[in-house]
Amino acid sequence: MERPARLSVGVVSAGRVGSVLGATLATAGHSVIAASGVSAASIRRCETLLPGVELARPDEVAARSDLVVLAIPDDALAGTVRGLVAAGALRSGQIVVHTSGAHGVDVLAPAAGVGALCVALHPAMTFTGREEDIQRLAACCVGVTAGDGDEAAYQVGEALAVEMGAEPVRIAEGVRPLYHAALTHGANHLLTLVADCVEVLRDAGIGNAERLIGPLLSASLDNALRHGGRALTGPVARGDTETVRTHLEVLGERAPRVADCYTALARRTAERAREDGLLAEGAAAEIESTLGGSR
Repeated sequence: MERPARLSVGVVSAGRVGSVLGATLATAGHSVIAASGVSAASIRRCETLLPGVELARPDEVAARSDLVVLAIPDDALAGTVRGLVAAGALRSGQIVVHTSGAHGVDVLAPAAGVGALCVALHPAMTFTGREEDIQRLAACCVGVTAGDGDEAAYQVGEALAVEMGAEPVRIAEGVRPLYHAALTHGANHLLTLVADCVEVLRDAGIGNAERLIGPLLSASLDNALRHGGRALTGPVARGDTETVRTHLEVLGERAPRVADCYTALARRTAERAREDGLLAEGAAAEIESTLGGSR
């Protein structure tokens, strides 16, 4: 895969994702010439990850760049692209990239209309905006979406991903929302699940909850990725209805908000255990009954 020529890079804006991608592109040999950011957090990230890079308005950043990285919230993306085009900040010959997982390249249509090469690059990773993200980026995949048949744009996007140390994965425009929903369901809801677990343990008076569950959750994740549904364990997969009933009772008394989530996930776990042959039909029916029946 041919390496893109050295590019002048502008980052709009220097949030958790944009600052890390800018720093990674700089490490790959490109020149980050400007970034936008007005919050105190963005300014601190620029000072740490993009030292010496000028802070400027989004239109100024875009106008001066060969590669424009739009690292902005999903709902703000379409309006920002239209605004940059209206301001004359985007032009033919530029590469315009956005990092939104929810959008493909259709949202960049105004930029494509003035001749820019457009690519959606979504790192499949959660960002903190700190230096450790640069190392994490080198171990992750990047979802790459370009226009139908636009092989040149796909190759540019894939080359940029490789330069950042990541593995490019082509994501078709039509499945982009489903792709993003799957990643959100896994990453964001996993965080909620872990936080709930820690909270319940602390409320029970158990100290160092993170240390207690860390090895368990790490092993569960590793087993799930390696072995899929065959790695499923626990009272639901075993058909231990009395244990499940006790869980529902104690959570209902001590952590009612968590109880609703436990019930929903236990029901889905029972479905998976039955489909994977770990839970017999009769046992699955008993678990379903204990959980309150089908929705």
